[in-house]
Amino acid sequence: MSHILSANSVDVSNWRHSLATLREVMTMWDARQRFRRDLARKFKASPHLIDDIGLTKRQVEAEIAKPFWQV
Repeated sequence: MSHILSANSVDVSNWRHSLATLREVMTMWDARQRFRRDLARKFKASPHLIDDIGLTKRQVEAEIAKPFWQV
């Protein structure tokens, strides 16, 4: 019986770890999406400021075009 309890404890631990990892991934995806959306807004509103942050127009367009899951 104690073997079953310890196996269940491991399963719960793995599940919690998986859930935490999923949260981290989703948080990272959300941050990328917000960054790219903000970059697009700034690029459209003030394209001259892109030079000030050291990016080219092509770099900004490539970054904006990426899906949220892509680095």
